[in-house]
Amino acid sequence: MRTLPVGDRALLVELADGERTAAFHAELLRRRAAGTLPPVREIVPAARTVLLDGLDDPDGFAARLDGWETPGPHARVPDTVELPVRYDGPDLAEVAALWGVPAEEVARIHSAAEFRVAFCGFAPGFGYLTGLPEAYDVPRRPTPRTAVPAGSVALAGPYTGVYPRSSPGGWQLIGTTDALLWDPAREPAALLAPGTRVRFTPQPTGAAAKAASR
Repeated sequence: MRTLPVGDRALLVELADGERTAAFHAELLRRRAAGTLPPVREIVPAARTVLLDGLDDPDGFAARLDGWETPGPHARVPDTVELPVRYDGPDLAEVAALWGVPAEEVARIHSAAEFRVAFCGFAPGFGYLTGLPEAYDVPRRPTPRTAVPAGSVALAGPYTGVYPRSSPGGWQLIGTTDALLWDPAREPAALLAPGTRVRFTPQPTGAAAKAASR
């Protein structure tokens, strides 16, 4: 663990990997809920860092971290969000080739994993989900698309993500969900938050979908 001052009232904590980052973030939230964390305005996790903004004494807080015992990130299991997915993405065949499996196996492998939101970013409501084994990492597309449809379920590196709105993007698109990831009229507006567990549930596609709707 390494701490870096950010301005006069913020502290950036660097961790060794994503698992330790998730554990540290969970411990911060636990202590804040218990009233044992110094006042802090924002706690913002990323891939291997957590930013604490609005601390009265960043240096004093950094000194206290050496004595912390941080339990594993799954000590408290949060609720699971289920996202129905039609595995019909334009990059499904390419991902299947990268994985060395038939195209229909992509849905089975992906939906069998239990995901967790490691951190959020890129766009409001966009979560970076971990959960697939390292063997299923895939590269970004060499040429990003100028417009990825909202609801697209995508892969890049070790992450799965769902585009909350139409935007440019270079991730591999394997499916589509109708779930509303970001709704300003909802409280909270984001369906996914750091630490949330996520399950993808396959839905019928093509002719099977039409038959199911009759």
